[in-house]
Amino acid sequence: MRRTSFDSWPCSIARAVDVLGDGWTLLILREVFYGESRFDGFIDSLGIARNTLTDRLRRLEEAGLLQRQAYQSEPVRHEYLLTDKGRDFFGVLAAINAWGDRWLADDDGIPVVMQHTACGHDTQAKVVCASCGETLHHQDVAVRTGPGYPARLLDRPDVQTRFTTDRHPEHVTNT
Repeated sequence: MRRTSFDSWPCSIARAVDVLGDGWTLLILREVFYGESRFDGFIDSLGIARNTLTDRLRRLEEAGLLQRQAYQSEPVRHEYLLTDKGRDFFGVLAAINAWGDRWLADDDGIPVVMQHTACGHDTQAKVVCASCGETLHHQDVAVRTGPGYPARLLDRPDVQTRFTTDRHPEHVTNT
């Protein structure tokens, strides 16, 4: 069965889902951030089927998050290294981890602790406004179409309804 492609949708979340595809992709990226870079290492740490791993690594490479580099010539073996685009994905994984720690940890506590090596403190991701530094909450954010939104869709009633700030006037502050 062929999966639906979201790569042409006018939405960065949909396009990201198109790249990520499924849970295995996120777990492979997690393992890369934990220091794993080799095919057999992914097999050992994740218990993933070889064909599934091959497909997900190829997808991550095509999407520009990983680059394959030979580390052995006879036989040729490769490791998978983060690109700038891949390193930039860390914040997404850290945010997912923080949400999981809050809502899915069992009575034993959180399974993995992140420590900020610059200050030495244990930490969790926090999504903040890039301009003022305040924590972002869904009720404090309004969305509007950006310059990349397809002009052909702007006149659709559902698009106009979705992207009007007066849908939730109790959440919009007039300045």
